[in-house]
Amino acid sequence: MFTEKEFLSEGSILRGRWYAAQYGPESPCIVMSHGTSATVPMCLSEYATEFQKKGFNVFLYDHVGFGKSQGQVRQTINPWIQARGIADAVAHIRSEHHLHNKKIILWGDSFAGMLVLAVGALINDLTGVVSFTASCGLKILNFEDPVSSFEKLKTIFNTGNFDELEDGIREGPMPVVSHNQEASPSLLTPIQAFRWFIDQGGQWNSGWENSVTRVIPKTDVPFSPLVTAPFIKAPVLMMIGREDEMPLISRETQVAVYDRLKCRKEFYEIDGGHFGALYPKSPLFYEAVSIQSAFIKSIT
Repeated sequence: MFTEKEFLSEGSILRGRWYAAQYGPESPCIVMSHGTSATVPMCLSEYATEFQKKGFNVFLYDHVGFGKSQGQVRQTINPWIQARGIADAVAHIRSEHHLHNKKIILWGDSFAGMLVLAVGALINDLTGVVSFTASCGLKILNFEDPVSSFEKLKTIFNTGNFDELEDGIREGPMPVVSHNQEASPSLLTPIQAFRWFIDQGGQWNSGWENSVTRVIPKTDVPFSPLVTAPFIKAPVLMMIGREDEMPLISRETQVAVYDRLKCRKEFYEIDGGHFGALYPKSPLFYEAVSIQSAFIKSIT
């Protein structure tokens, strides 16, 4: 169903899977990446397979330092570095233009759902963006000069050297999830998160580790889709979880991001909270696949 593929990003080799469509050279490509600490086999491989069945090429990969991807620092989340990985994945897929029809769609869930809404404004000539249960933060940020703020963010992104930025926030190493927050506090606190990660990460050969460090560099402008949303040119589907239980997700902030989009856009609220549609072959899983596939077909 897939072949292994790798590419270089910020000096590290990132690895993933290429799911070739039946008529690959004539079909678009979805570039997929996971949320906080998750790896390729944890549900997204099933999404990739379903998209492949519907006639799309898919490239699904592990973020730097997670799963099968290399990284000088393991199990560390830095939004700037992960966003650069998405941009480098797109550049690599574009270099293999014989495999697809040059139409590229970004797809991300949870933390990566936020990432694709940010980097979606930083990559030229995208065909579309699918953001799934995006972690857009808790506060609605306003900017006196939105254009200037976006240009500052773009400059930081294009300059690189993200490891040299001063830490604004650093948490960990700590467990990703825990069933007992008093005895062993974790980054993700809801019991639903614990159940999903233990279920999906507990699969044989998942490559998942229950350890993570979260780093948010100190920058003049935050890495936030509240900055980038007005500047995304490609069509966007934002699918959010109804009554999302994750503590760093606010429906009001998600809606604020959506309202700032000036491109063609669609909004869909799915039942099951944050993780309901991330259980493979469940009714919510197939509902999400159907809505997302219909959106992608409509723009390609």
